[in-house]
Amino acid sequence: MTHPIPGPRPSSDPLHRSFPTLPQRGPLVGPFCPMCTHTSCRRRRAQELPRLGGRLAEYAREHSEAAAAQRRHPNVIVWFGESTGSFWVASSTGLAEVPDTAPLNRLLAPDPVHA
Repeated sequence: MTHPIPGPRPSSDPLHRSFPTLPQRGPLVGPFCPMCTHTSCRRRRAQELPRLGGRLAEYAREHSEAAAAQRRHPNVIVWFGESTGSFWVASSTGLAEVPDTAPLNRLLAPDPVHA
């Protein structure tokens, strides 16, 4: 039994579906996006930036978030690793790596007191 392959529906057909188009971005000026948050683009942008106090300016926000977490929790050591792109926490229980600030805050939150 053979069935013919149906052709595409014309746009006048009530069952015709048009798929949404993907967002268009302009052509890249260089080898990376100038403002995006893609990990690869940030790493390439950081290669061209100067080091400020041993840290790359591209990751200043992450370093300040790690410093704020360190101030809130003086019993642990918190830092942002530029090579790994993640936050690190050294405590008496060991070393932990978390990808961003949401899991960092959960990790550093005190355990609830059970009554």
